[in-house]
Amino acid sequence: MACLLETPIRMSVLSEVTASSRHYVDRLFDPDPQKVLQGVIDMKNAVIGNNKQKANLIVLGAVPRLLYLLQQETSTTELKTECAVVLGSLAMGTENNVKSLLDCHIIPALLQGLLSPDLKFIEACLRCLRTIFTSPVTPEELLYTDATVIPHLMALLSRSRYTQEYICQIFSHCCKGPDHQTILFNHGAVQNIAHLLTSLSYKVRMQALKCFSVLAFENPQVSMTLVNVLVDGELLPQIFVKMLQRDKPIEMQLTSAKCLTYMCRAGAIRTDDNCIVLKLDHDLKHAHELRQAAFKLYASLGANDEDIRKKIIETENMMDRIVTGLSESSVKVRLAAVRCLHSLSRSVQQLRTSFQDHAVWKPLMKVLQNAPDEILVVASSMLCNLLLEFSPSKEPILESGAVELLCGLTQSENPALRVNGIWALMNMAFQAEQKIKADILRSLSTEQLFRLLSDSDLNVLMKTLGLLRNLLSTRPHIDKIMSTHGKQIMQAVTLILEGEHNIEVKEQTLCILANIADGTTAKDLIMTNDDILQKIKYYMGHSHVKLQLAAMFCISNLIWNEEEGSQERQDKLRDMGIVDILHKLSQSPDSNLCDKAKTALQQYLA
Repeated sequence: MACLLETPIRMSVLSEVTASSRHYVDRLFDPDPQKVLQGVIDMKNAVIGNNKQKANLIVLGAVPRLLYLLQQETSTTELKTECAVVLGSLAMGTENNVKSLLDCHIIPALLQGLLSPDLKFIEACLRCLRTIFTSPVTPEELLYTDATVIPHLMALLSRSRYTQEYICQIFSHCCKGPDHQTILFNHGAVQNIAHLLTSLSYKVRMQALKCFSVLAFENPQVSMTLVNVLVDGELLPQIFVKMLQRDKPIEMQLTSAKCLTYMCRAGAIRTDDNCIVLKLDHDLKHAHELRQAAFKLYASLGANDEDIRKKIIETENMMDRIVTGLSESSVKVRLAAVRCLHSLSRSVQQLRTSFQDHAVWKPLMKVLQNAPDEILVVASSMLCNLLLEFSPSKEPILESGAVELLCGLTQSENPALRVNGIWALMNMAFQAEQKIKADILRSLSTEQLFRLLSDSDLNVLMKTLGLLRNLLSTRPHIDKIMSTHGKQIMQAVTLILEGEHNIEVKEQTLCILANIADGTTAKDLIMTNDDILQKIKYYMGHSHVKLQLAAMFCISNLIWNEEEGSQERQDKLRDMGIVDILHKLSQSPDSNLCDKAKTALQQYLA
């Protein structure tokens, strides 16, 4: 019965909504002008934040009537203004709403409204035009169809801060190529918009800045003009650089950096131009210092935000510009460019696409061949990202001799370089072929590997254990490596488990033992080493669950009854008291540990 009641209820609600919407439209045709005005005002209040109501009103034909009232000479200015407000609200709905408005030829009607002497009406028309032109379904060419529109919009810039904000926003969204840039430039966009950069309104300053970024993009004529424009006695580049400062909103920093980058690219700002003095916490006297500031900014902006990383990378020619920065003569610019790429390399998506498309690994490898430590630290850290398993750059990096380079870094006196060198090797060894693992061990040498295992820097030790763990994966690889380096590896494991190390270090070491125990022949190195077996037994009873679990993995791999020799191994471990410990652990309050112990006990019962 309950299900049967739902359909009539929904139909009733729909009928009420439709009836209500029809009522709003019907009032637009009332012979009393005052009632029409009140009807439009009520409609305005009804559609705010209500996309369903907006769609209903459009379907019921509200738009043609609103446009008629907006254009009628007999309509009061107040009525025209309210009509423009409602139309703007309808445009803020879905893209389909905007398409419907465009089909009703709303743009010519609103542009005609801009000829009114009434400022409030002009602002309402501009607000609506702004909403429509910023929609992706609106063709930008509609702004340029009538040659009188652009000069009139330029004239309206001086009317109020709202006309300034809306017009600049319209320009920045509708300037999509050199033809549009030329039209706006020839109608005085630079001169008319420049002074808006010092407006008291943040929104006006921001929209004006966006205008300059689209005007200067790949346009030497505009860029050359901008460099000489004065606003309140200050050159535009100086104003742009002030907008790069850290106390400014991120959007402003990013857009001003774009403007300066486009000007540099066009040659408007030169390295030997002593006339330009820029500020970014200190005087910037050369263009390479400007590039350094821009790269630093991009690195900072992209550090923790995937959306911003995407915006930076999708900016046309931006990746090429940053990659070019890796070969700059200035060490500071190279460092800033590497930091920028390192920040962007935190994106999995970009590692798979843009970094491969631009072959970023090639200039990076050149940087790593001969650079100061400060650059090597960042560059090698970035290389760690490029060597992740899913990165397409991993294979060509391997083929370019990265193994020897990274093994060399592990011998550095700089702990950060040792960490990055071993970290990159660890990533390289993950799920790698036997040949790559053999190359790593040969280039690194057993002696160096064990020096790293006794390194005083905890990060170096942890990454070395991670490398060893990745090397000792896949049974044939485990057996092969342990057949040639087993004695030394077991000695290192023993020393670490006996030493004064933290939980994480000992957990990693036990996981290495678990990997060795997973080998076919390698597990004999554990079974014939009573000292190691006693240590595994000790950690099964440790107070820390992480260590108990890691020790449990060792035991599980040793007693798995589907493997040759399992019975003998089970018997020896039973004699050591391992089964008794497993019974105790099967009662553990930790569900994970409890399950692992029960699974291990089942091997004895099978």
